[in-house]
Amino acid sequence: MDYINHVVPRVEEFKFHHFGHDLVVLHEHEIRKQLRPFVFLKDQEKREVFLNGLNELITEADFTVIATVIRKQQLAATYVHPNNPYELALTFCMERTYGFLEALNQHTLKTHVVVERRGKREDDALELAFRRICAGQNQQGPMPGFEIVFADKKSNSAGLQLADLTARPIGRHVLDPEQANRAWDIVREKLYRRGPWPAGWGLKIFPP
Repeated sequence: MDYINHVVPRVEEFKFHHFGHDLVVLHEHEIRKQLRPFVFLKDQEKREVFLNGLNELITEADFTVIATVIRKQQLAATYVHPNNPYELALTFCMERTYGFLEALNQHTLKTHVVVERRGKREDDALELAFRRICAGQNQQGPMPGFEIVFADKKSNSAGLQLADLTARPIGRHVLDPEQANRAWDIVREKLYRRGPWPAGWGLKIFPP
């Protein structure tokens, strides 16, 4: 209920403060490139205020991150017939999410897995892979509680936007862990931890 009662209203409040309405979708790419409707971020002072507020929003939001980074070049070099990277990432994330829910004794309840639409053929293939994973093609066994939901890339969902905003900092950290990365410092604290850090389940890197 924290998502409904606190996270969503906080995201809406942030949008109204900076745009005067809540129709804006907070996409990391458009923010970083300062594309419409984020052109005002070309002004350094306004950019600092906006990014500081966004970082504060993410820091205060109560959510847990379970992420996977697929090293595509290493995957292709390691395996003669590598699996689809997107499906691999889905498998790893679902396995760890199931473990997270199991630890909370919530694994038998319905859990919606929301994924962005990429096209009919890709979506059909992903749904088929999702069904196979749920049926037991994974390291955890059958996952009967998961249900897939497809969302448009322009969907104004607070959860999807937070997921989008956390993805690139994780990828940047994996590619260059020595580079200063303020966003990663925030996201790191939200990674699911099961066992000693950093060998927890919150971040799967494959191939390692």
